[in-house]
Amino acid sequence: MKRELDYFYIDGKYGWNQEDFKNLWMNKGGCACVTACDSFIYMRKYLGKDKLYPYEIETVRALDYVDFSNDVKPYLRPRWTGIDRLEIYVDGIRDFLNDIDEESIRLSEFSGDNSIEDAISIVKSQIDKEFPIPMLVLMHKNPRFKDFVWHWFLLTGYEEDGEKFMVKVVSYGSYRWFDFRELWNTGHRRKGGLILFDENR
Repeated sequence: MKRELDYFYIDGKYGWNQEDFKNLWMNKGGCACVTACDSFIYMRKYLGKDKLYPYEIETVRALDYVDFSNDVKPYLRPRWTGIDRLEIYVDGIRDFLNDIDEESIRLSEFSGDNSIEDAISIVKSQIDKEFPIPMLVLMHKNPRFKDFVWHWFLLTGYEEDGEKFMVKVVSYGSYRWFDFRELWNTGHRRKGGLILFDENR
């Protein structure tokens, strides 16, 4: 079974590439903010959450995205240690949603300490409900994931084939498919995890 969320392009890139930020802090440490901005644009475009993104939605323009990121940045501002805990992300986005009077969305944490089977189940559930999933990886023993160390990115799809469970990882203005079991098993004691969006009924 394979499920992929619809997405959007910005100047030919798949979502936003944080390396296109001119601001040094955002260029080097704006990954959490990017996952939030991309998620909000996605939810405006495909889930009808009109309050989340105040600009033209049919064609997402780079200048509009940068302006929007400046609105979101104070809630997930880059810092020396990065947004290195799930609760920092959740608290910041809750404050942003409160400030724009968006009450239809809630979010919660899913720790990287959870088992891989529980993580697979929650990824399937979120994608099936058509929500992107911000994910944080802190350290990883596998050099294949070196570009995703101490980094936030989005999961926007999955493919399940027997024991094989692949996830679609969106970051740096592109996407690639990774074995989720390998990605989840960082080999380090300190874990990251997932952010779960949901309807606030």
